[in-house]
Amino acid sequence: MDKGMIETRTPAGVHPLLRPAVLDRIEQVAIVVLWVLLVDRVWHSSNPFAMLMLLSETAVVIFVLIRRSTQAISVHLGDWLLAITATAAPLMIIPSADTLPALVPVAVALVLIGNIGQAAAKLILRRSFGIAPANRGLKLNGPYRLVRHPMYAGYLLVHVGLLMLMPSLLNLIIYVIGWWAQILRLLAEERLLMQDAAYRDYAGEVRYRLVPVIF
Repeated sequence: MDKGMIETRTPAGVHPLLRPAVLDRIEQVAIVVLWVLLVDRVWHSSNPFAMLMLLSETAVVIFVLIRRSTQAISVHLGDWLLAITATAAPLMIIPSADTLPALVPVAVALVLIGNIGQAAAKLILRRSFGIAPANRGLKLNGPYRLVRHPMYAGYLLVHVGLLMLMPSLLNLIIYVIGWWAQILRLLAEERLLMQDAAYRDYAGEVRYRLVPVIF
């Protein structure tokens, strides 16, 4: 999640398990479990570039664990399913042994540039980072002056690079599903954040969400 903080009360009638504090903890546990499974798969992979998969995902785990809590978090099941799908998909990529040597330099460059971009966004967010749609404090510095969701833009570069390093139909399908969920998740974030007048002003200044000129 990129930004946040609007309201401080749990909506009336919400099941106790859907309280923001509980959802935060459930999310943290799920991410750690998925990361452990990814580490195991990378450890047993024969692909020399498999370790690159851990760069961005390890950062996700660290920032999820140290982030501040929030009450302004979506309690809609659909939003959570999108967040889970978008987050889980990259963790399901198969680090196959096959790669295309001609694409390796470009692919590695995309992975490194994408990781630098998403890391810069995370360092600005620091403890405001999250997975499910939530408002944890508005951030306007650095890469947030270029696009409204620079962390996701970094992920996009990383995933394109990893697909080039580990090309397969299955990996392509996984990333397509993941990014279908990611875009819907991004739009869900925006619906929540647009409740904040400061974010509406920010959106008026930074026009593009993810890719300049395109989206």
